[in-house]
Amino acid sequence: MGNRYLALIIDDEPDILELLKLTLGRMDIDSHLATDVSTAKAQLARHHYDFCLTDMRLPDGSGIDLVEHIQKNHPDLPVAVITAHGNMEAAVTALKKGAFDFVSKPVDLGILRNLATTALKIPDTQKQTHNRRSRHQLLGDSDAMQGIRGKITKLACSQAPVYISGESGTGKELVARLIHTKGPRAEKSFVPVNCGAIPEQLMESEFFGHKKGSFTGATHDKIGLFQAASGGTLFLDEVADLPLHMQVKLLRAIQEKAIRPLGSQTEQSVDIRILSATHKDLAKMVRDGEFRQDLFYRINVIELQVPSVRERRQDIPQLVEHFLNKITLDMGLEKPALSNEAQQLLQHYAFPGNVRELENILERAITLCENQIIQPDDLNLPPLSQNPKNTATLKSENENKESVELENYLDATERSAIIKALKKTRYNKTAAAKLLGLSFRQLRYRLKKFNID
Repeated sequence: MGNRYLALIIDDEPDILELLKLTLGRMDIDSHLATDVSTAKAQLARHHYDFCLTDMRLPDGSGIDLVEHIQKNHPDLPVAVITAHGNMEAAVTALKKGAFDFVSKPVDLGILRNLATTALKIPDTQKQTHNRRSRHQLLGDSDAMQGIRGKITKLACSQAPVYISGESGTGKELVARLIHTKGPRAEKSFVPVNCGAIPEQLMESEFFGHKKGSFTGATHDKIGLFQAASGGTLFLDEVADLPLHMQVKLLRAIQEKAIRPLGSQTEQSVDIRILSATHKDLAKMVRDGEFRQDLFYRINVIELQVPSVRERRQDIPQLVEHFLNKITLDMGLEKPALSNEAQQLLQHYAFPGNVRELENILERAITLCENQIIQPDDLNLPPLSQNPKNTATLKSENENKESVELENYLDATERSAIIKALKKTRYNKTAAAKLLGLSFRQLRYRLKKFNID
């Protein structure tokens, strides 16, 4: 690693202290040793350390006491805890209090080396990363977004599992990517996986890999998502969609930091950070018995809630400007202006699909607008949803009638948008599909549905 680093190791067993000191010494890390909390605190006051490793059970207190002391007095010092085998509750508590990571006894030296390497990258990463860098990726100056950016910077320095909650389309994957790129694992892979998109029978092989011949059709060895993310971050999107049998296997892999490919006799240790997300209410699913409580407890060490567009309306003009620039650049078109009426309409719209919906609305509007000005009609917003208050009317006695009216209105506006796009591209269906943000197959289906020749 070039420079020599200095670590503080706290444990009341001399053999373990010696083993840890030797292991870190081979990595160019010098160590100071302490056998109790009070000695450790005295050492921390006297020296500057790059890394700290503490046992949980000490003669005059616990590792948690030390984690809290370090968080308060030396917030930039990464501290990892050593827990008794199987005592996940203590590990999770330590992570919630601000521990960087944990390692179980008997200490796996490979895991310890990975942990130390990751911890020592943190100060460098923090210096390189400035809060404004993420501002251009996670837009908005509302209090909600400033709060999220601050939390991302803090969470990037930890290895604690983060559960990212929020409605569909709010940007949960973007948040996960930022936690990865601002942290010490930035140079390694970020592997996103949509848990709801993997067929159930292939799930175990996708996550953990398989050996050649382990089942019919397994013609070669295959590495799984855990191995692909080694050294980096595995992002479990729509984690609520995991079937129960897979939840058990995932929990074990996270707790043991090891996986066993299908058909293999041996386990492989894996060094990854787990981030997960879903738009569903996971706590309710736990109460209803649809999601394992122990897995929820393990992945939800820290929860980060991404706000909906309705909770950050002041960011809408900035988001609109960003997407107009992005879409016109991608399409090679001139950037249109937004009329005041169209701007007002967007400002008061409910955005059930959040940021993703805003991007789709603007993409369609750019295609449909004339004279380089986006008018209210070009936005094609359903009238009943322009104001969140009005959505309640859908639940009135006229609900069925209004739903039919809404469907007819949406069909009519979609039909008109398709005809406009076809005229604009001189009936080139491939070009029209691209302008509308549809695949050719989706356009063909709609042409048939609306009887457009």
